[in-house]
Amino acid sequence: MNYRMMGKFISRILFVEVVFMIPALLIAAYHREERTVWGFLTGMVITLLTALVLYLLCRKARKGFYAREGLVCVGASWIVMSLLGCLPFYFSGEIPSFVDALFETVSGFTTTGSSILSEVETLSFGNLYWRSFTHWLGGMGVLVFVLAIGRGREKSDGYTMHLLRAESPGPKVEKLVPRMKDSAKLLYFIYVFLTIINVLFLLIGGMPLFDAVCTAFGTAGTGGFGIKNDSIAGYSPYLQNVCTVFMLLFGVNFSCYYMLVIRQVKNVFKDEELRFYLGTVLGSILLIAWNVRGLYGTVEETFRHAAFQVASIISSTGFSTTDFDLWPSFSKAILFALMIVGACAGSTGGGFKCGRALLLIKSLRRNVRQILHPRKVQVVRVNGQMVTERVLDNTNAYLAAYVFIIVFSFIVVSLDNFSPMTNFSAVLTCVNNIGPGFEAVGPTCNFGGYSVLSKVLLIVDMLAGRLEIFPILILFSRSMWVGK
Repeated sequence: MNYRMMGKFISRILFVEVVFMIPALLIAAYHREERTVWGFLTGMVITLLTALVLYLLCRKARKGFYAREGLVCVGASWIVMSLLGCLPFYFSGEIPSFVDALFETVSGFTTTGSSILSEVETLSFGNLYWRSFTHWLGGMGVLVFVLAIGRGREKSDGYTMHLLRAESPGPKVEKLVPRMKDSAKLLYFIYVFLTIINVLFLLIGGMPLFDAVCTAFGTAGTGGFGIKNDSIAGYSPYLQNVCTVFMLLFGVNFSCYYMLVIRQVKNVFKDEELRFYLGTVLGSILLIAWNVRGLYGTVEETFRHAAFQVASIISSTGFSTTDFDLWPSFSKAILFALMIVGACAGSTGGGFKCGRALLLIKSLRRNVRQILHPRKVQVVRVNGQMVTERVLDNTNAYLAAYVFIIVFSFIVVSLDNFSPMTNFSAVLTCVNNIGPGFEAVGPTCNFGGYSVLSKVLLIVDMLAGRLEIFPILILFSRSMWVGK
C-alpha cells in the first residue's frame, strides 16, 4: 500500500476544501454573523494545519498508485473531508453536537439531504450557504474536481482512472475523451454549465439570488437541503416546475450530454438506460397523479406535485412541495420503489441506479431462457453491446452488499424503538442518498430523534451509498491493509 501517495492526495483534497470555505466565510462576514465567522475561521485553520502536516509527511511519496490505493484513498478522503467539513457548524455553536454536525455534513457531501435540524431557517447565512454547497461539491465528487484542476501528465492517467472509478456512481466508468483527466474536466464543465442555467431560470422566476444559488446547488448535486423549513413548497408553481425539470436533468448520465455536444443525438435516444429512466418517470407520474387526484383542487396542481415528487425521489434530490407521507399507500409504494431504483449511472443521483436495475432484469431474463434452452448460448446486451460476465458478477456482488447493509442497519437502528416503516425508510433513504423517508423521518420531520449509535451507522450508510459501497466496505477488510 502506497500510504504516502494517498496521504499526499488527501492533503490536496483538504487544501481545496479550505478554499471552498472562503465564500461561506465572506457571506458570514458580510451579514456580521460573528459566531459563524469564528466557526469558519477555526475550522479552516484546523483543516489547513491537517493538510500541511499530511503534505509534509508525504511529499516524497513514490509514484505507484493502483486500484487498491484508489479505493482506500477515496473512502478515506471522504471521511476526513467530512470530519473537518463539519467544524464550522460545530464551532459556531449552531449545531452544538459534533455527531449531529457530522451527520449534517456527511448528508451534504453525499447529497443525501437527510437532516437533524428541526428549524433550518435559524441557521446563519454563512452556514446555510456551506450546507448547500456541500451538495454541489459532493454531487460530481471532490476528487474529480481535484483531478480536473491538477497539472496534467500522461503518466497520471493510471491513478486518475482508479480514483474516478472509485468515486463516480455507476456500474462502470468510461473515458469520454482519450485522457481521463480531460474527461474529468469535461464532466465538471457540463456540471457547472447546467448549474448556471439552473440559477438563471430560478432568477427569472423571481427567486432571490441567495435562494437561487443554494437551491441550484441542491438541485445540481441532487442533494435536497432546502433553506426554508417547507423546502420548496413556499415558492411559485413556476419555480417548482423549474426544479422538477433540472432534478430530472441531473439524474441523467452525463455521457448523454457529451454525446449531444458532439452531435450524436441518435445515440442518446438509443441509450437503453435513459429510456428506462424516462419511462419509469413518466409511468410513475401518471400512476401517482391518478391515485392522488382527489387531494388537490386542479389537474395542474395534481400533476405538478406528482411530477415534482417523482423527480425528487428518483433523482435522489429529496426536495418536497407537499407532505407525500399523507398520500395513499399506492403512491407511497411507488415512491418507495423509486427510492431503490434511483437515477442513471454517471449522474449526480443516488440509488441502486437504473443501469444496474436494467442489467439485473436482462440477466434474469437470460437465466430464464437458459433454463428453457440449456444448449443455447445466451448473452446479455445493453445498447447493442455484449455485457461481460465480470460486469454481471460485479452487479450481483453489489446487490448482495447492498441488501446486507440495509438489513444489518435496519436491525441496529430498530434499537431506538421507532416504527418499522420509520426505521426501514430511514436506512433506505440514507443508503440511497434520498433525503426524506416516511413517518417519523418524512418530509416534514427529521433524523434528530435517533440515538448517537444510529446516527453514526446512518453516516456510514450515507458514505457507502454515495461511494457505491465498496470504497467504504473495503476499509473494514483486513486483507486490504495487510495483503500484498
